[in-house]
This record gives sequence, C-alpha cells and structure tokens, in this order.
Amino acid sequence: MIILNIETSTNVCSVALSEDSACLFSKSNADGMNHAALLSVFIAEALEVLKSEDKKLDAIAVSSGPGSYTGLRIGVSTAKGLCYGYGIPLIAVSTLEVLTVQALNLAEEKGNALFCPMIDARRMEVYAAFYNAEGVIQREIAADIIDPESYAGILEKQPVYFFGNGANKCKTTLTHSNARFIDNLVPLAINMIPFAEHAFTEKQFVDTAYFEPFYLKEFQTTAKIIKKTDLK
Repeated sequence: MIILNIETSTNVCSVALSEDSACLFSKSNADGMNHAALLSVFIAEALEVLKSEDKKLDAIAVSSGPGSYTGLRIGVSTAKGLCYGYGIPLIAVSTLEVLTVQALNLAEEKGNALFCPMIDARRMEVYAAFYNAEGVIQREIAADIIDPESYAGILEKQPVYFFGNGANKCKTTLTHSNARFIDNLVPLAINMIPFAEHAFTEKQFVDTAYFEPFYLKEFQTTAKIIKKTDLK
C-alpha cells in the first residue's frame, strides 16, 4: 500500500509518501502561498524515492478542506492529474480531522475535553467542528461567527481545545476559563497517512472526475447583512 499524500488547504504546502504506515518521504514549506511553485517539486522528489526503490503508487490522497480556494484547487487539480496519469484511485482526507489528530497528541489533559479545529474564513468567521478525546466527531463542520458568547453552553460543561489558523484571532474573544488554545498547529501531509491508509483498505475512494473539496465561502449571514445595508 503506497500512497502519495498532498496537503495544501492552508498556507502550508506539504507532501508525504507512505508505504504500509511507514513514511518514506515528507516535505513541507510554510513560507506562504507558494503551492503552485513548490508542490510539483515536492512530488517529483517523492516520486524519485519510489523510482530508486523500483516501487509504484497505489493511490493519491489529497486534503479535502475546508481551506483556501487557491491552495485546495492546486492540490486537488494536481492529485486528479496524477490519478488519471497513473490509473490509480483518489482519496479525500478531511483537513479538520488531520488537525485534530495533531492536537490530540499535544493536549496535556484530555479527559472529557472537546477538540475544535478552526479554519480562518475572514473577519471573525471560522469553519469549525468538534471532536471528543477519541477523535470522534461530536458536531459536524459549520460556519461560525465568533463573539464572546460563542460556544458558551459547551464551555460551561467542559474544557475545549481550539487550534488551527482560525483559532489565533479567537483568543481575545473566547476568554472562558475552559477555553484552551494550541498554537502553531497546521495540517501536514504526514498526518494524513493513517486516514489515507484506512480509506484505501476500506476502498473509500472519491470520484476523480467530479470530486470537489470544501472551499471557504462567504457566509450567508454576511451576505444578508450586506443586502440590508444596501436597502438603507
């Protein structure tokens, strides 16, 4: 089971090559939105590793978002091209699940805590979900506008770890004593490996022709506010 993993949902460009849970190659760059220039280079280096060992790819795994339109478009388009070229299946891996696995490994006290990965969606808007300490989703991905009362009912009951590129701007707003923040957490391709391998084993592939990732979109609430303003 040899899988090429591609993560481009944020400003980090990341590629990892795995074989039966072992990482054969991993490379990332967090200097900005340089995906168009770097992704093909990283993939070429990964494929050289395969060539040197006379091995072939079995599948491509790509981050499915939510995330940057530009980053995801580059990653998914590249993944689709490779799948067509090699005649192999495409696997989609949730960006929020990848972030949550990293947070679970870093959290000091889990217990009954919830884990909330956040992807920045401009202003005080984020796309977020909630997972328990076993990594099981408790609330599906939703578009949230953050204010001092956000998640108040949840925070009254238990600690919540917030992380991802949308969490930094929430620190001064989510001030409840149960709010915890894990800094500098970004989705990386190497952390996609267990998800990709599970999907491959279960034959959970997506349609290469029609698959579309979860692009960040303007909130409907924002659109309604704009319309009301225009009427005044």
